[in-house]
Amino acid sequence: MSRVFQWPLSGSKTIFTPSVHLRGLHCVLILTKMSFFGTSTTTNTSATAEKDIEMADPPTDSISSMSFSSQADYLAVGSWDNSVRIYEVLAGGQTTGKAMYQHQGPVLSVCWNKEGNKILSGGADNAGRMFDVQTGTTSQVAQHDAPIKSVKWVDAQSGILATGSWDKTVKYWDLRTPQPVASVTLPERCYSMDVQYPLMVVGTAERHIQIFNLSNPTTAYKTMQSPLKWQTRVTTCFTASASSGFAVGSIEGRVAIQYVEDKDSSNNFSFKCHRRDSTPTAKDQSMVYAVNDISFHPVHGTFSTCGSDGTIHFWDKDARTRLKTFEAAPGPITCSAFNRTGSIFAYAVSYDWSKGHSGMTPGHPNKLMLHACKDDEVKKRPRK
Repeated sequence: MSRVFQWPLSGSKTIFTPSVHLRGLHCVLILTKMSFFGTSTTTNTSATAEKDIEMADPPTDSISSMSFSSQADYLAVGSWDNSVRIYEVLAGGQTTGKAMYQHQGPVLSVCWNKEGNKILSGGADNAGRMFDVQTGTTSQVAQHDAPIKSVKWVDAQSGILATGSWDKTVKYWDLRTPQPVASVTLPERCYSMDVQYPLMVVGTAERHIQIFNLSNPTTAYKTMQSPLKWQTRVTTCFTASASSGFAVGSIEGRVAIQYVEDKDSSNNFSFKCHRRDSTPTAKDQSMVYAVNDISFHPVHGTFSTCGSDGTIHFWDKDARTRLKTFEAAPGPITCSAFNRTGSIFAYAVSYDWSKGHSGMTPGHPNKLMLHACKDDEVKKRPRK
């Protein structure tokens, strides 16, 4: 089931226009009743971070994935409520709900094609689905034997969809044909996958990492163990980098910066993050939280980490320095994304099940947030 995409170019009436906006990078609080996706909601700005905007009408369950279009400021959001929602982010931080469609199980990953007219998603229903922006129709375009943990668009030929699954395979799909054009067997279940063509990096269970050169997509270019000692949570490819590489985040509150080629290996390093002291005077960093997501800035190549501790940090891997720390949110940060210009940083405050069922308390926050990026937060610093 899908809702027709109310695309502005068609002259269609938008579903809603919430009255929350940035004024001089400070939130203005306006309460407005509105209807979206068949529900009536109230919009308000977040007290979590003074300069960040809370989007209206978030999903009704934990938020698993988000992705901006490479053509315009449209944000696709996947959730454990089985839905993919699409929002337009307008000038000044206003947001407008545009469309939604359903999976038959929790949605675990979303992405866009290069042209920005199709949204791809994968979920616990073992299916990959495509939403066509122009027609408002949804179709199944991929199938696995277990949940699809990650979907990524590969800008090669006429465009290929890569899907990584807990069935221990990556499959490549030409959307014009019902069968995969190729399939790769992984050493374990896919936990995370990213593409920065021609590089593709897959992180699996048991800390395996497989690196692919997509000019030869069916054979791993390199296979390695994660440099981190505990379970891999996320792998994300560098952007705006002279040398190809990726970042790995784990459940142990640690990130590794890893270059693909041996000649660059002297630049590999790891660092601790998303940790807290057990008491204000202990200075022991003994409380360790998972790194849930890593997003690289599309222009400057700096990156964000977000964690189960409810914090977000911006980092410069070349200068090996932290650029910004956000005020802690009232719940874990589950996922994040920069828009195509790097001027907007979106993130989700949502339960990540890091504390099991006992942590899912009534009234747990489930928010979509927008941060307007300043240059000094995201630009690289001179190397030390």
